[in-house]
Amino acid sequence: MTDPRPDPAALYPEVAAHGSLAAALRAVAAGGLDAVPLSSPDGEPLLDAGAATTLPHRRPLRVSAWRYERRWRISGDDAFQSLPVLGGETDDLAHVARAVRGWHDGEPLEDIHRAAPFARPTGRFEVPDLDPGRLAESEWQGLRQQAAGLPCPWAPAYRSLIEAAYAEPVLRALYPFTSHWALRFSTTTRPLLTVVGPSVAANGEGAFAVSGGPGAAGEFATARAAVAAALVRLPADPGPVALGAPPE
Repeated sequence: MTDPRPDPAALYPEVAAHGSLAAALRAVAAGGLDAVPLSSPDGEPLLDAGAATTLPHRRPLRVSAWRYERRWRISGDDAFQSLPVLGGETDDLAHVARAVRGWHDGEPLEDIHRAAPFARPTGRFEVPDLDPGRLAESEWQGLRQQAAGLPCPWAPAYRSLIEAAYAEPVLRALYPFTSHWALRFSTTTRPLLTVVGPSVAANGEGAFAVSGGPGAAGEFATARAAVAAALVRLPADPGPVALGAPPE
C-alpha cells in the first residue's frame, strides 16, 4: 500500500539540503545556535530534533515537523513530571530557532514567548525545587488555561467545572488531573499519582456527573452542585499533597 504522506524531502527541501532538522535549525540561526547541542534521530532526521538546555529541571526541547503540511511543533517539558510547560506551532523555522535558543539558555518562559510569540507557556509554571504544593498549583493553572482555550461545544461547562473545583480550598490543595476529560484528584504529584475521592465530569448536555468514592453516583445541574457533592466524598483529612516519587 502506498504511503499517502508527502515525501519529507519534498515537503521540507531546505531541511533535506542540510541532512537533518537539527542541522537546518543551526543553519537558519546563522551562528545563533553554534553553542547549543542539537541532534536528530537516525530514523527520522528530517522530521525531529532535540535541543539541550542548561537547566536541570527542563528536558531537552523537542522539535517535530508535521507530515502532511509544512509546519513545526515544539514541546518543552519539565524534567520531573515530563509535562509540557511550553508549546506551539509555526511555519517559520527561524522562529523555532529563537525558541530553541531561549530554552537552552534557561530564559524564563515568558521571555521565550516574547522572542518567539508562537511558543506559548501552557499555564504550568516551573518549580525547580519540586515543592509539591507549588507543583499542584502549577497543574491547576495548566488545567485552567487549557479549559479557557478549548473550542469544543462542551467547553463552557468544562470551564465552569474546573473553576468551581479550583474555588474550593480543599480541592485546590490536591493535585488535579483529568482522565477522558473527567476531573480527578490525587494526594501526590506525578509521576506516581495517588487517586483520592470521586471523579467529576461535564457531559455534552451541560449536566455534571460525580462518580467514584463513597456514596452513590449522581448527576447535577450545576458545576457548583457537583463539586459540593465531590467534597463530601473525599476522606475527612486528605492531607497535604506530596511528591509522587523521590527526586532523581
